[in-house]
Amino acid sequence: MNNADANPDLIPTWQNAAPIPYCSMVVPMYNEQDSVSELYAGLTKNLSLLGRPYEIIFVDDGSRDQTYSRLAEIASVDARVLLIKLRRNFGQTPALAAGFDHARGEIILAMDGDLQHDPVEIPKFVAKLEEGYDVVSGWRQKRVDGFFLRRIPSATANWLIRKISGVDIHDFGTTFKAYRREVIEHLNLYGDSHRFIPALAAMAGAEITELPIRNINAPYRASNYGIGRTFRVMLDLITIKFLNSYLTRPLHLFGKVGLVQMAAAVLLGVFLLVDKLSGESLILQHGPLLILAVMLFMMSLLFFATGLLAELISRVYFEAQRKPVYTVREIRRGTRMWRGRPGRPDPLIESYRYHQETGAETTPRTHQPGTS
Repeated sequence: MNNADANPDLIPTWQNAAPIPYCSMVVPMYNEQDSVSELYAGLTKNLSLLGRPYEIIFVDDGSRDQTYSRLAEIASVDARVLLIKLRRNFGQTPALAAGFDHARGEIILAMDGDLQHDPVEIPKFVAKLEEGYDVVSGWRQKRVDGFFLRRIPSATANWLIRKISGVDIHDFGTTFKAYRREVIEHLNLYGDSHRFIPALAAMAGAEITELPIRNINAPYRASNYGIGRTFRVMLDLITIKFLNSYLTRPLHLFGKVGLVQMAAAVLLGVFLLVDKLSGESLILQHGPLLILAVMLFMMSLLFFATGLLAELISRVYFEAQRKPVYTVREIRRGTRMWRGRPGRPDPLIESYRYHQETGAETTPRTHQPGTS
């Protein structure tokens, strides 16, 4: 029996396999095999300039190329790298959520893995946070991407988000942001809500600022941005507005609509009554148009109401059961690997299985407060 078997508390978990860092860099990766080496070199160079302990959290979001294997090679020789492999492609927001959940630093930064963000900017973000801000958002002040398919839809979406959220920053869409840990810990991300983090943080009273950054075209692959994403952003805006203004008083929203409907119904009833008293035939004169208008109006209300209620139900489902929006296949740090725990880590119950290079496998003791 080895020491680990005699005392399960000695078994290293992913949390204590490396010293706690001051800064955590979260990078979601999806089919980025060509950028891995250059990205890692840029991150280590600029994070080292901080003069503080740091970690880099790469989240492989179900890549189908050699991204994971190349990241695993890096993680095997650099204990500052934590590599998380998701079981499938969940999307950017769940990948970021996985990185945030596993980050241990006081300061958490996030950026894309396709080299469209310059790691040289990292010290500037940290310096801005240390001035006292809670969130620092990158601002692609001089855009270099397509005018019609990227810049116009982006400018429109950013203007709408500013007006609806009340957060006065220019660029909500970029992933390149820095956060204080206590801000991220109070956020739950779903769908494509990562671009709304400043708005969600502002709801909790966070101090937010922005920092101009370089806008670089991803060198190794074409952008997957499409006009369809703009429509998804517009739908997400409805949710953010509801959560921001009416989450604790939904009757104020639906009650207003109900009052408008009631007023319209009264006015329409008066009009139809006067028309009927004048001897007109309601069915012949106004029937088809009236029925169509009422049906379309009621259907639109039902769709919006159903969508908003579904958003609330999904949040209750995930948060009440601590259900994550992703599942983890394995975690690597150095030569160690942990398997088997789906989703968000629990500080009280550690159920990753520890694998040594020899292939030996041990299961940590489940520990709960009040037990010995």
